[in-house]
Amino acid sequence: MTTVGEGNVTGATPGATIWLTGLPSAGKTTIAYALADRLRGEGRRVEVLDGDEIREFLSAGLGFSREDRHTNVQRIGFVAELLASNGVHVLVPVIAPYADSRESVRKRHQREGTPYVEVHVATPVEVCSERDVKGLYARQAAGEISGLTGVDDPYEEPEAPDLRIESQNQTVQESAAAVHTLLTERGLA
Repeated sequence: MTTVGEGNVTGATPGATIWLTGLPSAGKTTIAYALADRLRGEGRRVEVLDGDEIREFLSAGLGFSREDRHTNVQRIGFVAELLASNGVHVLVPVIAPYADSRESVRKRHQREGTPYVEVHVATPVEVCSERDVKGLYARQAAGEISGLTGVDDPYEEPEAPDLRIESQNQTVQESAAAVHTLLTERGLA
């Protein structure tokens, strides 16, 4: 978890969870940090719940089975809702490959009356494998790992996300601006 902002100003917008889902190397984390910088510049309190950091600190010991992935997403969703309900803009760049896991996080937010926005960073697997930020696609191709989301493990694309971004067709700043525009339209930025 990385703190990116200062305190909320009295009368400022409420907190919200902005969940960025997509394949590995789709650009989720890069977009989240660009958006965090912009929101911080507007005086918002912001947390980025980076999937890799969560795996290390909150979900250590979990594997990559469907059940473990679901547990990981639920833990992240709980923390995100808790922070968002206390006025923080929570950016969650996490793959969350299963639709039912993401839906249960959305429902938790709805039950608590906490704003939730789902952004699908819809970068094609071919582009992600070229970017291969962490070398996962190369390791999978070499037979060193299996269970890579979108290659030999499923990724269930959101059917109706609040926003779909094709990061291969725009800059990081344009992608972050698109999310910011949606938040503004919903009174969350």
